[in-house]
Amino acid sequence: MHSFFYGLGAAMCVTALSAPCLAQSGPHPQLAPTRDVTVVYAVQPQGAPAPQQVTVSFAKDGDRLRIDEANKIGATVLDRPAQQVMLIMNKQRMYMQFSPQHGLRNPFLLDLSMHYTPAGQGNVAGLVCDKWTIATPHGAATACVTQDGVILSESGADADGAQGTLTAQNVQYGPIDPTLFQPPAGYEKITSHMPIPHNPHPATGVTAH
Repeated sequence: MHSFFYGLGAAMCVTALSAPCLAQSGPHPQLAPTRDVTVVYAVQPQGAPAPQQVTVSFAKDGDRLRIDEANKIGATVLDRPAQQVMLIMNKQRMYMQFSPQHGLRNPFLLDLSMHYTPAGQGNVAGLVCDKWTIATPHGAATACVTQDGVILSESGADADGAQGTLTAQNVQYGPIDPTLFQPPAGYEKITSHMPIPHNPHPATGVTAH
């Protein structure tokens, strides 16, 4: 899949005190959800024939999130404090963990390396949100974000300059089972000395490189 799915919105900061995190001054949206929330999104990279549905579970404060594909083939878990990605392959009952060389990237959390300009209010999936125009070194984007930090829509360039859109279809607040962010019970962990199943996660475009 196009890199948009994993990269829209620019790379998350590698550490909480890194220089890009401190670059933004002035108004900006809440950068991560402040409470547990599960959102069903329609995600469509530019050139894709149709949007794909994914379910994203956010732990409060945005430290962890889980992206589940609609077909249940696999899931991706991002741990921001640990700067670690976990890919879960349900068919193979396996999982792998790695730390991306250039930090975590994903379309569902914002950071202070981007420049934000207020652009009014909107309403997506029945929720009021604040509109923002976003400038990055690779292009521009627009987003509509709730007061408590949930991105309800986003359109434009990702961290690599790829184009795409995402739109929330359903938003459900409520406690999320912490085990969703942990390796599944009974799954085998893939290590660096084991072969990785071919193209284990086509929907996310995530690789261990």
